[in-house]
Amino acid sequence: MFRINYYICAIIMVLSCNVFSQNASAQEKDAILQNVNNLLKQAQNNIDNSNYYEAQKNLESAIEPAIAIDDKKSIGLIYSKMGKIKYSVEEPDEAIKSLVKAVEIQRFNEDRINLAESYKIFGNVYAAKKEYKTALEYYKSSKNLFEQEGLDEYVAEVLLNQGQTYIALKDFKMAENYLGQSLALANRYNLKKIHSSAQINLGIAHSNLKNIDKALEVTNAGVSEALKNNYVNVLNEGYLILSDLNQESNNYKLANEYLRKHIKLSDSLLKVKRESLSPEKRLEFLLNSQTEYQKQQAADLEELQDSKNLSKLTAILSVALITILSLLTLSLYKNNRIRLKTNNMLHKKNGELILAKEKAELASKTKANFLSTVTHELRTPLYAVTGLSNMLLDENPKPEQVQHLKSLKFSGDYLLTFINDILQINKIEANKVEVEPEVFNLKKKVANVIAALNNSAVDNNIKIHFEYDKDLPESYNADQLKISQILINLIGNSIKFTKDGDIWVRVYKINQDNDSYSVRFEVEDNGIGISKEKQEHMFESFSQGSIQINRKYGGTGLGLSIVKGLIDILNGKIYLKSELGKGSTFTFEVPLKHTKQVVAPEPKKSYFKDISEIELSTIKILIVEDNKINQMITKKILNKMNLNCDVVENGEDAVEQVKMVNYDVVLMDIHMPGISGLEATKIIRTFNKELTIFALTAVTLEDKMHEFDEAGFDDIISKPFKQEDFEKKLYSALINEESATVKA
Repeated sequence: MFRINYYICAIIMVLSCNVFSQNASAQEKDAILQNVNNLLKQAQNNIDNSNYYEAQKNLESAIEPAIAIDDKKSIGLIYSKMGKIKYSVEEPDEAIKSLVKAVEIQRFNEDRINLAESYKIFGNVYAAKKEYKTALEYYKSSKNLFEQEGLDEYVAEVLLNQGQTYIALKDFKMAENYLGQSLALANRYNLKKIHSSAQINLGIAHSNLKNIDKALEVTNAGVSEALKNNYVNVLNEGYLILSDLNQESNNYKLANEYLRKHIKLSDSLLKVKRESLSPEKRLEFLLNSQTEYQKQQAADLEELQDSKNLSKLTAILSVALITILSLLTLSLYKNNRIRLKTNNMLHKKNGELILAKEKAELASKTKANFLSTVTHELRTPLYAVTGLSNMLLDENPKPEQVQHLKSLKFSGDYLLTFINDILQINKIEANKVEVEPEVFNLKKKVANVIAALNNSAVDNNIKIHFEYDKDLPESYNADQLKISQILINLIGNSIKFTKDGDIWVRVYKINQDNDSYSVRFEVEDNGIGISKEKQEHMFESFSQGSIQINRKYGGTGLGLSIVKGLIDILNGKIYLKSELGKGSTFTFEVPLKHTKQVVAPEPKKSYFKDISEIELSTIKILIVEDNKINQMITKKILNKMNLNCDVVENGEDAVEQVKMVNYDVVLMDIHMPGISGLEATKIIRTFNKELTIFALTAVTLEDKMHEFDEAGFDDIISKPFKQEDFEKKLYSALINEESATVKA
């Protein structure tokens, strides 16, 4: 019993020690972090007072403890401040080295505010190196980040720097624009130093734009403000500009007076800068002194030539040793300079690559937003075109009108296909397409695709032959939709470019590993074929055989690009074999997972046709749509299903109508005047959680799906929609399939 108690006590002591150790560790980390923050504050104070050497010592003391506790934010901030110090003491290459480290850490840590500050310092460094274009790129990145974080007071200084850079580039109109914006922000946030500097630099811009009176006015105002607040650097620049402006106005006495003030203030500023030499500059001074000392020693040794042989030998050896050491020092110095130059080049290139990556990300985002906007604007009128043409064809048009309506429907369908192809390409390039496996019958799937395309083949007097390997099973668990898309594009291509010929579609097994099959699909035709030089680019977007072929046969030039993207997603490969005038063979291979599960045929539903008019009359639907044509089309589609509906034109009316009437379904448009469909749905969900709300919109699903979920939509019906899909979703929402009764 005693031994058991002994072990229990020992375990308790170990656990207590562990807890104590963890608490001590946490306290120690907090103490280190506090020390790092204190050193950063001291460094900033020393930078503000131009004590750069002391600030450097503060930062060097802070970097090791910051790394020890892995405080990424502090590490990035330390390197950024080091870069600022090196810039201030006119060591731009060293500044770039520190700033590259800062930017890498801050980007990884998503420290956007300090990253914006680092970009601003980067711009200052490149402006000092007279690489103005690069400086402007960094200023632009800094400004964008500050604006995204809502820090307009920090934007004022960046705008000032941009204006000064445009002055250096002699683009005075651009300088005037940026300096004016900086002045406005500085005035709004009471940033006196930036305000006075912006006024003085505006004086330069106005002067070069031949507006001397205005230049004198703003420069005098800036100098007065700098003098009042003792902004010596700004004041020094202002005195020089006032001297130049008064000289242009032929006021030589005043010009001379301001020039003397500038020279006097420059001397005092230069003295302060000399006292702020970096450790490397001090070391260079000490090395120069050591060299003089070595020369003196050699001279002294020469005077002892008459001394004893031992002393003479010692002197010779000493001189030889000093010479060897000097040569080694020189060699090390040269090697160090070469290495430093190489490192600086690498750091500069790294910075440029980071900037280029950000520009590419911005371009990609802009492209995505553009596609979203354009497709939405195209889908909305297409909803009217396809909807009206379908309605008119169903309303027994005159015989002479049928062909016109079919042409209109074809044009609408073609435009919709083109838009969908662009969206599909965009999704593939953005890696947003996912594999969605399901059980299906491969042989029936290929046969159905051929059957769907057979009418087009008959129109071109083409016979399609289908061959399926007898050793290949029929049931698989794979993404049948993507396989269908690939086959539709390839067989459709063959039909388009073949006249009075044949197309062979073959499916056969390559090899098998248990339930995993490698399956090869072939689509062969004896059409016009493809030349050797065109084959290399066939799978690129908007690529067709030639302009003449494009005009003769039509098409978007996106089909094969989509095929290549989908096959890559399915981990497959595609090959092309073709000869001009003899035909083409497209072959692709994909891995498929065999399953013994039987694919049950999906029963066809008649939806609302089997529901009595009395039951349908109790259903209440609300259409929220601001476009009059779209209102009419949606209403007519619902009326054809014997469903009644109300229509409102904006989100505010929709909210009020839902409060007054007990609706079963709301069809909500997204983009409307006043509050949007998203905002209206959020309001409705505050007092009605059960109502079924569909987003009836032209917005692409992938772009806004998370917003629709958050707003509280039950489902999305994308415009223009197929009537069968629309009817099926309404049926699922309104009718209980088990009892076939209307929802209460």
